[in-house]
Parts: sequence; C-alpha cells; structure tokens
Amino acid sequence: MTDQGDVPGWWQTAIIDMEPGRIAMRGEPIEDLIGNRSFAQMIWWMVMGDTLTAPRAALLEAALVAAVDHGPQAPSIAAARMAATCGVGLQSAMATGLNMLGDVHGGAGEQAVALYHTVAEATAQTGLDALPQTLDAWRAAHGRYLPGFGHRFHKPVDPRAPRLLALVDDATAAGAVSGTYAHAARAIEALLLAERGKPVPMNIDGATAVIYAELGCPPPVARGLFCLSRSVGLLAHAWEQTQQGGRNKGPTPPAYRWTYTGPTSTGD
Repeated sequence: MTDQGDVPGWWQTAIIDMEPGRIAMRGEPIEDLIGNRSFAQMIWWMVMGDTLTAPRAALLEAALVAAVDHGPQAPSIAAARMAATCGVGLQSAMATGLNMLGDVHGGAGEQAVALYHTVAEATAQTGLDALPQTLDAWRAAHGRYLPGFGHRFHKPVDPRAPRLLALVDDATAAGAVSGTYAHAARAIEALLLAERGKPVPMNIDGATAVIYAELGCPPPVARGLFCLSRSVGLLAHAWEQTQQGGRNKGPTPPAYRWTYTGPTSTGD
C-alpha cells in the first residue's frame, strides 16, 4: 500500500506516466499516439480510458464541431469578448467565457444525457407506453423544461440537430452505435408534438446528447465535452475582439442606459 505521507503517493493517476525522456498516456508512448490518433480520439482516450474506433470518433468530432459557437448573443461568447477589451490575455478571456457555462447556459447537454438514460431504462421493458409517466416523473423532479428540446432563437428547426441525427443514423446502420438513445430522443420529440400540438424539435444540446449517450459518455463528462467544443468559439471571438481593439466594452453601447428601479432623489 502506498504511503500517503510520501511525496510520490501524494497524487495518484492512471492517466500519465512521465520521467525525463519518456511520456506515456494511459500506458501508450506519446510518440506512438502523435500522428496515429485524431484529436477526438485523444480526448476520449484521456478522459474515458478506452479507444474510439474511427466511426465512433467521427460522431464525437461531429458533436464537437457542431457546438463550437453561437455568436455574441451567447453569454459565454459575450463575456469572452468583453474580457478581451479589458487588457487580459487570450487565456483569461477564454476562462471568463468558460466560467459562464453552468446549469442554464451550457448544462442542457449533460441534463439531456441523463434524461435519455432515464427514458431508455424506463421503456426498455414496457416500451413507449411508459414514456408519458416517465416524463411526468422527470418534470416533477426537475421542472417542466425538458433539456434538449426547443430553441428560443432557431425556429422551427435548429439546423444543427437534423444533421447530427443523420450521422447517428448512419453510424447505427453501420453497427457503430446501438441507436437506443436516438430512438429515445425522437420518442420524446414526438410526445412533445402530441402534447402541445406543434413541433418542439430537438436542439443542439439534445442532438449532441444523443451522440454522447450513444458513445457511453457519463452525463457530467458531456458538459465537459461541450466546454471543450465551445472553447474554440471563445478563442476565436477573443482573438477577433483583440484584433478589432476597443477598451472596456460593456454589454451595451454607452448611449444605452439600464433601467433604474430604486428610490428617486427628491432634492432639498
């Protein structure tokens, strides 16, 4: 047993072994990984500890590509651009945006993976007859909003979702994934249509969550993968804003004022 009071036992990791002149990632020499594994495969290897075959890695890469950016209207992107005008470096601007990714902005993918797991487990034995009761139980525990469906900006369809689902269908036909979670997600979409009488289509979070669930990604890791993806947009916007210049840019132009709701000074 490792002596926890000893310096070498202070940190324990199965991720990397290293000494002068040698670097091994999960037992594989780094020189054997360089040029032989894609970045998507390397992400999965480092985080999950197993190898993604090329078709499964292509799905992961598609999910990462799809979520890189959503413009300065996204709080994380806006925050990164504002930070870039405050004299911080690119890494600090990126970190500012990354720290905006929480349960409301950036967390829906993680929540959708958990939802799909719940639906798949509940319907495995009884079929889709159990879906309404399953969603009712989910809403009672988590609120009426179902993560991964509907979009306040993209109506009627989030253009990213159909493309991602088509790739999942191709991978399912090729035997790379089971299609279980794509089936669960589409069943939820159909039930929402029946409930509301109008489409509530899957959004980017719902579609990438299908991929992450199909690959066997735990829900919390799905949020981490989204953060990796969105970091590309954060870097791009922070760098663009740095090139454009500007100092101390706030969320609105200086001529626009906020709404003051406090007491009014009556003077003397």
